[in-house]
Amino acid sequence: MALAPTVQLRSGAHLPLLGLGTWPLDDDEAAATVGRAIETGYRLIDTAENYRNEKGVGEGIRRSGIAREELFVTTKFNREHHGRDGVRRAFETSARLLGLEYIDLLLVHWPNPDQGHHVEAVQGIADLLEQGLVRAVGTSNYKPAHLQQVLDAGVVPDVNQIQLDPQRPRIEDRAFHDEHGIVTESWSPLGQGGGLLQESAVVAIAETHGLTPAQVVLRWHVQQGLVAIPKSSDPNRLAQNLDVFGFELSAEEIASLYTLDTGQAEIVDSDEFGH
Repeated sequence: MALAPTVQLRSGAHLPLLGLGTWPLDDDEAAATVGRAIETGYRLIDTAENYRNEKGVGEGIRRSGIAREELFVTTKFNREHHGRDGVRRAFETSARLLGLEYIDLLLVHWPNPDQGHHVEAVQGIADLLEQGLVRAVGTSNYKPAHLQQVLDAGVVPDVNQIQLDPQRPRIEDRAFHDEHGIVTESWSPLGQGGGLLQESAVVAIAETHGLTPAQVVLRWHVQQGLVAIPKSSDPNRLAQNLDVFGFELSAEEIASLYTLDTGQAEIVDSDEFGH
């Protein structure tokens, strides 16, 4: 069973380049899917307070019987916990539901700049890192302007998780991340609604290599050092999605996928939306 290669974070933790997203699974679905994914070879599992399935994710981990240190578990917390004390409470709740003593990567789910505590929220995770309760500090949906405020406060996140796919390649955001040693993680890496997987540029590459369109898009992510967390509960698709490390896309093929860039279309604005 082949495992995904990893990228080393600033904190020293090793984050797999491909993992399992668990939204919108409920607890029962999450328990079954996480157990199946781990058996398939997944070692990165992504959940969130807002998904309301942390208990199920934890149950799936327990069912797998795998050693804790072999897994990389990430979760995210909501706006009501922004602030250094609130983050500690959010961690304690998530850790209890997951049944874990530590969380590998804890992320602020949305910056919610309207309430003005998105920097303190990251500082709260950094506090937990110092105490050994988390292994890495994460942000999610932070724009470069939000991240700059965090950097100015003396904290460099290990990871920023953003909406990213070939139609929304987020080139400027990624350049900012790279400049500061922040790893980019892609949520909804296969796009929205299935349209991306039907694009002629994707289908043509898939037919050339004998792959699925999803494998082509996921390879586009990981070959460029982006961490992808596709969602699926189907056993066949789980296996296919993980099987993207035995081939390479040519420079021309990667470039052809960049022609699908739609600009800012359908990117959720984290200055306006958050929970």
